[in-house]
Amino acid sequence: MSDVLAVGSIAYDTVETWAGKRSEVLGGSATYFSVAASLFSKISVLAVVGDDFATSDIDMLQNKGVDTSSIIKKEGKTFHWSGVYPKNGDAQTLQTDLNVFETFNPIIPEEKRDIPILFLGNIDPDLQYSVIQQMNRPKCIICDTMNFWIDKKRESLIKTVSLVDVLVINLTEIKLLSGKKDLIEAVNKIHQLGPKVIIVKNGARGANLFYDNKHFVMPACPVDKVIDPTGAGDSFAGGFVGFLAKSLRDKDGIDFKMLKRASVYGNIVASYTIEDFGLDKLKNVDHNMLESRFSNFQDFVSF
Repeated sequence: MSDVLAVGSIAYDTVETWAGKRSEVLGGSATYFSVAASLFSKISVLAVVGDDFATSDIDMLQNKGVDTSSIIKKEGKTFHWSGVYPKNGDAQTLQTDLNVFETFNPIIPEEKRDIPILFLGNIDPDLQYSVIQQMNRPKCIICDTMNFWIDKKRESLIKTVSLVDVLVINLTEIKLLSGKKDLIEAVNKIHQLGPKVIIVKNGARGANLFYDNKHFVMPACPVDKVIDPTGAGDSFAGGFVGFLAKSLRDKDGIDFKMLKRASVYGNIVASYTIEDFGLDKLKNVDHNMLESRFSNFQDFVSF
């Protein structure tokens, strides 16, 4: 049985950054997440793709050890996102074509309802809630979201968030969801909704981890050159959840030390993603590369 079930999007992206432009590159939250998490644990993916989806992309996921048996292929085109990144700033969406993703209704196969860790990508919170209800009491539920759902489906999102153990969210989103401008006040408000663990992503400025009245501040792992930020947050989540799942195989409960280490591995994995377009760098990362950069990062932050 897999360690983690990931439910989210698989897409083809057209991305333009200061380093160039690429069309129809493999992307989507479930894709980045699963490739990142597979460095540590066995991952199963539930998603939908169109009949244009390349067999070679399925092969790549399977070669990483990802269980693709719940990736549903439907008649039509795969979800497509097109965006551009200014030199300093967040992605600007140029076009979103939901295609087959528009009618995505995840049904969990019976044999996968006992998978111990559930990751919910930033899909419709009503779908996230439905997935939780289909599972047989996972050890840990991790949820990601985005400002679109906070604006359009706040009440549904709050209902879902109340059932999760870990919320992964960026700085702008947590302030929007909580209605608080101060980070600590925002985190305290979201803790009251249910999540025990909150990870606040802050792009090139790193991330903050909150758990049990403890706060861990982590800078972004430095790299020589950033090529494409797409998928960095999903890769962070994948590294974090993959390491967490690996740790929970040997230990029943979560502690702060485990969460900090998982966060650092998420950070390291994401640092590889941004060094090339799409998954071109991440899909070739191995454990020696991870541990080497992990060691360098320890030197970078220690004093």
